[in-house]
Amino acid sequence: MATRSKTVHKRKSRWGTKDGFAYLTKRLLVGKAQSAGKIAAKNAMEVMGYVVTVKDGWVVRAHSDGRVEKIEELQTA
Repeated sequence: MATRSKTVHKRKSRWGTKDGFAYLTKRLLVGKAQSAGKIAAKNAMEVMGYVVTVKDGWVVRAHSDGRVEKIEELQTA
């Protein structure tokens, strides 16, 4: 008895248009942007040894050895 293999198509979004294009939702866009930011920060940490970011109202430089330097306090409006 012959068996048929089924091709499984992985859908990126369950919402799509009639011509096959998927909708780009805000939720999907924000998630992808956050993922990309984390990957970029990790790569920058490996290459440069530090990343500059904002934490608790301060611009800080976080070093790969765990040190955190406060650079400047953010101004509130």
